[in-house]
Amino acid sequence: MTTIEAQVNRYGYVTEAVADDIDLVAEINRLKKEKNAVILAHYYVNEDIQDLADYIGDSLGLSQQAAATDADMIVFCGVHFMGETAKVLSPQKKVVIPDLNAGCSLADSAPADKFAAFKAQYPDHIVISYINCSAEIKALTDIVCTSSNALQIVESLPKDQKIIFAPDANLGRYVAHKTGREMVLWDGACIVHIDISREKLAQLREEHPDALLIAHPECKEDILKQADFVSSTTGLLKFVKDSPHDKFIVATEAGILHKMKQSVPDKKLIPAPGSDNNTCACSECPYMKMNTLEKVYNALLYEQPEIFVPEDIRLKAYDSVARMLELSKGI
Repeated sequence: MTTIEAQVNRYGYVTEAVADDIDLVAEINRLKKEKNAVILAHYYVNEDIQDLADYIGDSLGLSQQAAATDADMIVFCGVHFMGETAKVLSPQKKVVIPDLNAGCSLADSAPADKFAAFKAQYPDHIVISYINCSAEIKALTDIVCTSSNALQIVESLPKDQKIIFAPDANLGRYVAHKTGREMVLWDGACIVHIDISREKLAQLREEHPDALLIAHPECKEDILKQADFVSSTTGLLKFVKDSPHDKFIVATEAGILHKMKQSVPDKKLIPAPGSDNNTCACSECPYMKMNTLEKVYNALLYEQPEIFVPEDIRLKAYDSVARMLELSKGI
């Protein structure tokens, strides 16, 4: 009997090898019931995890689910900041993620100490931070937002209110353009969305002139300007489902295509191409793909790696996330 190698990483957590004859899906479902656990998964994780998750969604929907669940344990299949957000909202629950190394390039682009110094230069500004940031950045934030509600949150503020928007500059520019607001932007970006190749995309559009280009607002400005529709992952999914068109080029992380194909099996979905440095012809997040069924099983079995957020940070971060959830009711 062969086995999958034991998992030992720089954080020091160890899991025993998983025998390859174990029915991972059955065991995950058994452990989930036994431990009163819920599995939350982002649209960008692997298809097999999406298929067994209790809830699949974007950052807003996942935050809402984390706040509302009555489970004792949350297994968050996504990246580190998402597990942190769940812990911020539900400190009494155990929150584990399949791989503690599953970080986020966008969150990493805003170190807390540097952002605090940046914020201090604009004492009359309030801070709106995209949810793709660390708990420390959320603690320095007045209102958290997601790509689903960023426009609504900015427009809810008085027109003379000065705003810092962090950490995604592409999303910030998009929101500024749509709302007509001037905002001070932190210069962060998502490696997946800025890696979409402009040249390859142009070639793809020539090959498929009848396809609509739909894009996530984390994409570069020149791609957003040519897009037929711009929205969050949930918004893109809804658009493809509701649109009378039958062919789309999808400019976001390719994991969303799985749920799209399930929703519209008769429509043609084409992933926007990544650069030559990418390992596939699409745009994939290497951190999201660190989530595997084996790691989900081990996370449930050993209840680790567990997410911890210092209470002083958590309380400050909670205020900014709770304000977002209050402003997002009805979305």
